[in-house]
Amino acid sequence: MNSLRYRNILAAVHLAGAGDLARAGCILRHALRAAKSAKSAKPPPAEKAKGEFLSLSFHNEAGTRVYKVYIPSSYHGRPSPLVVMLHGCTQSPDDLAAGTRMNAMADELAFLVAYPEQPIRANLLKCWTWYNRRDQQRDRGEPSLVAGITRQVMRDYAVDPRRVYVAGVSAGGGAAAILGEVYPDVYAAVGVHSGMACGVAHDALSGLAAMKTGHAGDLLAHIAEQGAEHRPVPTIVFQGDRDTTVNPLNADHFSAAIAAAGRKKQMHGGEVRGGHSYTQTTFADAGGHTVLEQWIVHGEGHAWSGGSTAGSYTDPEGPDATWEFVRFFLSYRKSDSYRKSDVATPKNTVVDDPPKPAQLDLTLEKRT
Repeated sequence: MNSLRYRNILAAVHLAGAGDLARAGCILRHALRAAKSAKSAKPPPAEKAKGEFLSLSFHNEAGTRVYKVYIPSSYHGRPSPLVVMLHGCTQSPDDLAAGTRMNAMADELAFLVAYPEQPIRANLLKCWTWYNRRDQQRDRGEPSLVAGITRQVMRDYAVDPRRVYVAGVSAGGGAAAILGEVYPDVYAAVGVHSGMACGVAHDALSGLAAMKTGHAGDLLAHIAEQGAEHRPVPTIVFQGDRDTTVNPLNADHFSAAIAAAGRKKQMHGGEVRGGHSYTQTTFADAGGHTVLEQWIVHGEGHAWSGGSTAGSYTDPEGPDATWEFVRFFLSYRKSDSYRKSDVATPKNTVVDDPPKPAQLDLTLEKRT
């Protein structure tokens, strides 16, 4: 079976097994559309988002950040997933939303999206400062601001606390990786596009070295400090192998960071019809659950794969990163038994044991 189609069907099976039939049906429809062009993962033409895009703000001891929250047309006050999106340098929430088409995806799959914004007063290029030690710690600096925004959205809207995710591109990707590590009690899964792993930098100079050369910095010491019992939050990584802004070696640092808990599981190759080829590798823990999904897009530069030209730093010729991020996210949720004492060892993220694929039709029939 085509690997892209298989992953879509498996995600639908997970959701159906958890009783989320509406999203399971949406994902199956996407799989059927993709089946008409088996070699293609290229995104469909962009659809205009139909919901509300609101401007809000959050303040704590670390400062103030404005943010935008997208309320999809499919939201009707029921507990829904939340995806937090962090822009790259020089970008804005509107730019990121346009380039990724995440709001249109939210309309289709009924989840909320929050877009924190880094102001010029914090960084002249509007970069999230993922490389500073003060912005790599729980309840301090930028992580506290983004986590605070996340919690504020969770208070203001009906958000399922088991299904909250964070993703980012470039500097925003580096920040997302940090948030997944220091707030495993908040985020069930992480998405990093063209970004950096935790532990590769501790100041601006080492951050620049990591970006330009792929230098791992203190990564090994960081992994050792976490200990053998550390269980990373499930992460999906996209990286173009022609990226001259973030060295592609950075994508491999994520697999190094899970080496103590995971193992290489399998590798798939594919090609977008008329576009880029790609290699997708999954890493699993001892229980066989995927803890890392890595996509290397061949021939792609520093750009959101499969994105819309309505936004900056996008490449429409790559596989659809927006869809793959959301598909990956919806396969994970936090268990109800999570305890605050577990924050250093995120054992909370689980995959529901799904029915067998052959049982999917029967499962849907019984629940409708």
